[in-house]
Amino acid sequence: MNKELIKKRFSRKLSSYNENARIQKQMAEKLINMLEDTDKPEILEIGCGTGLLTELAVKNLSYKTYTALDIVADCENFIKKISPDINFISDDIEKYIEQNDKQFDLIISNASLQWIENLPEFTEKLMKKLKSDGVLLFTTFGVENFREIYGVLGKKLSYLTVKELEEKLKNYNPKIEEEIRIMAFKTPKDVLKHIQNTGVNALSSETWTKRDLSDFEKEYNIFCANRPVLTYHPLYIKIKNRLVG
Repeated sequence: MNKELIKKRFSRKLSSYNENARIQKQMAEKLINMLEDTDKPEILEIGCGTGLLTELAVKNLSYKTYTALDIVADCENFIKKISPDINFISDDIEKYIEQNDKQFDLIISNASLQWIENLPEFTEKLMKKLKSDGVLLFTTFGVENFREIYGVLGKKLSYLTVKELEEKLKNYNPKIEEEIRIMAFKTPKDVLKHIQNTGVNALSSETWTKRDLSDFEKEYNIFCANRPVLTYHPLYIKIKNRLVG
């Protein structure tokens, strides 16, 4: 996973992210609604970005300290507008977890942990950063995510199925929910613009020619029967800090 490329692409699209990240906003709203107890004194948010989840958390949760972390330093401008009291940290989350001993009542993340190469292993590390009865709550994406893009280009992230996640995290008795959300577009080019404006084109470092774009549009229309859509496959994972067995 090229984290420098991810960082570069997302930093360029911060101003267009909120307007285009409609699915991610819906995911953030559902995450907050999955919390039964809103009293979370120490909170860590991973991959806060422009603050779609941060804003909801600040409004709906009771906390003493809120730490928001993102690899893109410019995200601080968005986070501080939500609340100047938020402790923003610009760092690679994997490095932060390794170097920081602080524990939290809630670790929360929306649409960012799909960039972690070994999610089950990283999840175990996050569990060690939870206090007793603390909660790890995050979203990632399932195997049907961007299936149209995969069908045309043959490229995708290495997503896990729900069964695979349940098996790999079985010691923590995870609660996993999944959804399929489909967005409709006028043209395949609009699909690309949507993806680019949310920074997800960090998947590839390739530069397309006009011929590449033309071929993509033709293949996409064929794949979607001239009704361009884009599939999102959100997964919602909730784990309480109580080992099973």
